[in-house]
Amino acid sequence: MYQSSLNLLFALSIFFLFTPSFCTPFSPSENVTLFGDAFLNATTITLTKQTHCASQPPPEPPSPSVGRSFYVNPVRFLDASSNVTVSFSCSFSFTVFNTNSCPFGDGFAFLITSNVESVSYYDGYMGLPVEIEDNPDHDCYFAVEFDTSFDPNLEDINGNHVGIDVNNVKSLASVDVVSKGVDLKNGREWTAWIEYKDSEKMIRVWVGNSREIRPISPVLVERIDLSNRFKEFMHVGFTASNGKGSSIHTVSQWKFKTFLGFDPATRSMDTVQEGDCLMCSPNDPDIEIGPFGYRQSNRRILNWALVFGGFALVIILITVIVVFVSVCVVRKKRLRTIQSERHMRRFQGGRMVPKMLSLTEIKSATNGFNNDKIIGEGASAVVYEGAIPSCGSVAVKRFNHESKFDPSVSRIPFNTEFATMVGCLRHKNLVQLQGWCCERNELVLVYEYMENGSLDKILHNRTNLTKFLTWERRLNIIRGVASALIYLHEECESQIIHRDVKTCNILLDSEFNAKIGDFGLAEVYRHSFRTRDATVPAGTMGYLAPEYAFSGVPTVKTDVYSFGVVVLEVSSGRRPVDEERLVITDYVWDLWEKGGISEAADPNLMGRFSREEMERTLMVGLLCAHPNCEKRPTMREAARMLRGECSLPVLPLRKPMVRIQSVLPEGCEEIMSYGGGNETPWSTPRTHFSKY
Repeated sequence: MYQSSLNLLFALSIFFLFTPSFCTPFSPSENVTLFGDAFLNATTITLTKQTHCASQPPPEPPSPSVGRSFYVNPVRFLDASSNVTVSFSCSFSFTVFNTNSCPFGDGFAFLITSNVESVSYYDGYMGLPVEIEDNPDHDCYFAVEFDTSFDPNLEDINGNHVGIDVNNVKSLASVDVVSKGVDLKNGREWTAWIEYKDSEKMIRVWVGNSREIRPISPVLVERIDLSNRFKEFMHVGFTASNGKGSSIHTVSQWKFKTFLGFDPATRSMDTVQEGDCLMCSPNDPDIEIGPFGYRQSNRRILNWALVFGGFALVIILITVIVVFVSVCVVRKKRLRTIQSERHMRRFQGGRMVPKMLSLTEIKSATNGFNNDKIIGEGASAVVYEGAIPSCGSVAVKRFNHESKFDPSVSRIPFNTEFATMVGCLRHKNLVQLQGWCCERNELVLVYEYMENGSLDKILHNRTNLTKFLTWERRLNIIRGVASALIYLHEECESQIIHRDVKTCNILLDSEFNAKIGDFGLAEVYRHSFRTRDATVPAGTMGYLAPEYAFSGVPTVKTDVYSFGVVVLEVSSGRRPVDEERLVITDYVWDLWEKGGISEAADPNLMGRFSREEMERTLMVGLLCAHPNCEKRPTMREAARMLRGECSLPVLPLRKPMVRIQSVLPEGCEEIMSYGGGNETPWSTPRTHFSKY
């Protein structure tokens, strides 16, 4: 009830405070006109489409992808009666990124032109018109280009610069923005501010990575007189093209305004707060363009009348709101403290737990859970990169509380992982929990940040880090994972079965040291707890032990099996189940039977490994992934074998088959028969686990 009242009071105050300068915004689709390949997506303009690379030419060479977008109405830049030229300012956010490993396209430009039909399809021109004579009877244009392609024929200084063009695509002035800390090609969102003061005959351009805060120093300043170049009415917009490369150019949050010249000594441009938001969210105010704009009206007079008329009411409302909010904040803080204490007692009986963080801190660290911060996604959570002053660089794991089927589903893995991580999990090969947040509908765990990401991505996606994954580092990773599992199985106060040991859940720090993470499926057992009930098998096909997939009862030996698959995967560079549905254990067993197990080594190692170490490691992998759980070693025994501290048991000459008791209802065993022959309904098929 108090929350509803608070919302109502805030709404009333906002109405009276902001009515003087607020105007209903136009729909973006009504505000802009699109040409060529440009298209509109919500409040974002995409100017170009993806094109073919030179290394993958299409049957017929296409014309460069050119897209343009202009404000739907022409804007008055010159008052013919008084011969006064207006000044203008604008800001917009943009991104430039390429696709399919192609070179970057030409770039894009902010454009003011007298003729929207004048366009060039030459490579490197960004759709800008060809050279135009400085003649009052001819068309004219002014552009600020954000060039991402180096063309010496156009006198470009490099392939990452900002330039000013006047009636010619060869820039009047340009600057290397990389030296200014701006990389147009890094795929991040940048914001540009462009201002022209007619009284000073000066153009200034800023570029920064924040939408709200403009950098102190401009990247480009140039003296130029546009009064003798502009016509009375001009069109304002953007143009971009892809020549020999392929880039996607997007523009959003576009604001533009014009105003009459004034004496800089008495009033600075920076004090002008009104602007016309042409491409913004529906909540952004849309203000008139300026003294000659098409939506100029007497709203200011009405606005001032409303300000003074509602001033007294606003003061009263603010006083009431301050008192009411203070009471609500105190009450909310008290409730949050109580909930926190209950949460701590529920999981650890009053023990100290990682730091409880506020949702405000979490959102600040992730820029409001910005998609650009996402570094990983799973079935129950999304992981964001962030930085918290008290914790440093962190990985923020946000559990999905917006499940379409059951909103409580996300709480199960959160509770499981939180209960597993707090209290006793302190090991150099386990990802450490730094903090947590359980506020409103948000369930968040904050972990230390691992610079090199998951082992799976480096091992299989062939990133630029793959070459650093030497045999020595791979062996160190395997031994680190073994050390972590020994800790979970034997050294914790409570025995923990991870149930999801795989390369996706093995993370690497800056020195390529391995740490196990993601305890959302883990099960915790007291050492005195003897019996375990069957559950629905959870994990990833290819890593599941045969007896666990059949019986649903996890044990430490099911983790050993998954570890064995990881050992084979890291050594061979193959996935647990490849695209031809061949299981990695079958592949290595087959090489063992032929007497050439070392041939399983990853070709990317290029033979740079000890043959003896490789054979011993692969044999340990086969032992750990033995179909019969009774034949598998413990994790401590496996670790000693990997270090060469004890001899390896004799492996059978052929892959053994094992009988497993069926847990299917009577009469349904026939569905588990594979291949006929001597295989019984309880035997483990060689290629049963075919999904990765």
